[in-house]
Amino acid sequence: MRDGMNYRILLDSAKSCILASSVPRRQQFLIRCVGGSIDHRHRDMQALRSLEVDSQTVIRAITPALDPTRHKGQAGNIAVIGGCREYTGAPYFAAISALKIGADLSHVFCTKDAAPVIKSYSPELIVHPVLEESYNVGEEHKSSIASKVLAEVDKWLERFDCLVVGPGLGRDPFLLDCVSEIMRHARRSNIPIVIDGDGLFLVTNNLELVSGYALAVLTPNVNEYKRLVQKVLSSEVNDIDAPQQLLSLAKQIGGVTILSKGNSDLISDGDTGSVAVFLSWARQHILAADSNSNLSCKNPIVLGCIAGSAILRKAASLAFSNKKRSTVTGDIIECLGRSLEDISPAC
Repeated sequence: MRDGMNYRILLDSAKSCILASSVPRRQQFLIRCVGGSIDHRHRDMQALRSLEVDSQTVIRAITPALDPTRHKGQAGNIAVIGGCREYTGAPYFAAISALKIGADLSHVFCTKDAAPVIKSYSPELIVHPVLEESYNVGEEHKSSIASKVLAEVDKWLERFDCLVVGPGLGRDPFLLDCVSEIMRHARRSNIPIVIDGDGLFLVTNNLELVSGYALAVLTPNVNEYKRLVQKVLSSEVNDIDAPQQLLSLAKQIGGVTILSKGNSDLISDGDTGSVAVFLSWARQHILAADSNSNLSCKNPIVLGCIAGSAILRKAASLAFSNKKRSTVTGDIIECLGRSLEDISPAC
């Protein structure tokens, strides 16, 4: 059932594309440096024209060109932290999506029980069966095993351009404690972290894991966002003034970027949204760009969120146009590459 939630999230994106016939073909995302959000419903183009970012312009700018001089790993080395005995689909979907977009390498760090299943889905993924759950660890061995898990992940950590924490992670206390330490180590290494699924459950109850970390991206769906608002703002979701509430939420957590998924994706970094791949590409673009860069927004985290949101919606629309109500997650993933090529051709 938990893996089924991934289908619902992606299908909601597909439905919003099909139903929003009044939205221009080239989706316009507004980066409001003062207001702090992106929302299709706010279209005061005169007042915000200088801050407008066309999602296709962003995608073209940050997507690296195919270059015969580049070597394996330069187009992105992504790691997914998730996958346990019950949940194996979500980490696979996250990892394979990174490859379908154009990342060079995609890893999954999961429990030993989940590893053979995830490996059987695709030989393209590098699967590390290093995580442990409580049922497999005696109380007297928890400290030593936790240290071993962290050491195994640390051996690889510096190689990664981005971590995706949470898909299929589950809520086992020992496992969540280990992942918390992995996140702390990633922070010390300045590695961007995209947090989804059960990673949001972990963060909602341990805000210090991301507070003040500008390279963290939270990607809640409607229910996950509701829990965050209740926990952080001690209030209910305000649909009438959603951008301002999102701004307040990001500011209160401190330093993070939030991509709130829904009929309209809202993005805020507290000052002004397969996110992991675009995030790593955006960082490369900003680091390499000269003063002539035509992107008004210079925050690579926000740019990565814009690109990821737009590509997913385009892929969902393509998949739905072919499969209609029989659309499943795999259909959308198969459209990711075509969606990117339509906007930013490889050659």
